[in-house]
Amino acid sequence: MQARSKSRLYKIAGAILFLLTAAYFFFGRSRTGQLDTAMCKAPFDSGKPLTQYVLMVDAGSTGSRIHVYKFNNCQEVPVLEHEAFKMINPGLSSFKEDAQGAAHSLDPLLDLALASVPKHLQSCSPIAVKATAGLRLLGAEMSDKILDAVKAHLEDYPFPVIQDGVGIMDGKDEGVYAWITTNYLLGNIGSADKTPTAAVFDLGGGSTQIVFEPEADVVDMHEGDHKYKLQYGGREFLLYQHSHLGYGLMEARKAIHQEVQKTGGVHPCFAPGTTMEVQLAGKVTFTGAASNGAAQCRFLAEKILNKQGLCNLAPCSFNGIYQPALASFKGEAFVFSYFHDRLKPLGVPSSFTVGDVMALTEQVCAGKDGWQQFSAIDGALAALEEEPNYCLDLSFMVSLLHHGYEMPVDRRLRTAKKIKDNELGWCLGASLPLLDAGTGGWSCRVTEIH
Repeated sequence: MQARSKSRLYKIAGAILFLLTAAYFFFGRSRTGQLDTAMCKAPFDSGKPLTQYVLMVDAGSTGSRIHVYKFNNCQEVPVLEHEAFKMINPGLSSFKEDAQGAAHSLDPLLDLALASVPKHLQSCSPIAVKATAGLRLLGAEMSDKILDAVKAHLEDYPFPVIQDGVGIMDGKDEGVYAWITTNYLLGNIGSADKTPTAAVFDLGGGSTQIVFEPEADVVDMHEGDHKYKLQYGGREFLLYQHSHLGYGLMEARKAIHQEVQKTGGVHPCFAPGTTMEVQLAGKVTFTGAASNGAAQCRFLAEKILNKQGLCNLAPCSFNGIYQPALASFKGEAFVFSYFHDRLKPLGVPSSFTVGDVMALTEQVCAGKDGWQQFSAIDGALAALEEEPNYCLDLSFMVSLLHHGYEMPVDRRLRTAKKIKDNELGWCLGASLPLLDAGTGGWSCRVTEIH
């Protein structure tokens, strides 16, 4: 009797799953009878739902962020209709041994998801939590405990967790997803048209990524993990990508501080008159140089890039890493994340050159005597006062772009936090494949029957 009863429950659960999925895919109305989008009345493809939501949590090295994406299927290619976003500090990696604390730190983000996704769509709105460089640096044992706790905690929420959806993201995927995000929002991909694509340079806390589509004269790239074939929207793209682990801004700061520690307490990257206590192996107190230390600071930044490292496969960017030369790349180049966060408060426009950043760095590294020109920019002086690492951060960025990637000083760059009111970064690019439940590795969630 017990076996027969259990079999019956499985059949009921299966029937509910079928009905739930059918309702999801063939009806675009809420329980009140209203359409879930004002963009159209029916999906372009009758086999797809009218609207879909994807939830992506970016567990970065300095904080966690959730992106709640709403798509409509009014056209052949899914259209991003709305994005809800929230960020919290600190990141998962800061909890270390407190795995439960790390998991519950995501609650404010999940509360936003509950408020943003209509209740009747929550059980068919997949969620993923992707950790990046910060958690990688904790080591396998500690990071695994945190990720296991996060996965278990997500079971308390109605959203289906995608297969292998809670984990540390491969660095190469992080960069490629950011490339997809940028070019999707720019309208460069999604159709069979041969539209030129933009390169992306993403500077995080623990790592930095570069992804671009080399020009036709260098498409015969050497084989290796740097080579990434992508099919999207009826086109095939051959991309170069690399994630430089340990070359994010926070890791670069540490490396530069350690270089200065070897020679004494005078730090050329701190403005004249500055005293700064830094946590390395222990607490170290540095004092700023007597005069503008921009040149010396940039020298230190170039040193940690290890440009002289053994290059087994030419050409190389830095630290012995193969990279096709950027000199022939004619497309747009987007720099974001920490690039944007450091440049925008100082009044840098959305389009600028590498040379512009060099000049800005000189002025910032001069200390308060060189900051008068920022007085007309709302919030700029406060930003400089609050962040004593500003000179160091800009010096590293200039060195990375000009010395590391060998961009000429007149190379024009673009930066943005958003395109068309949507956040840049890897999250949207990682979410687009999840719109297809079959290939995305998830199915609508059914409440357990007792």
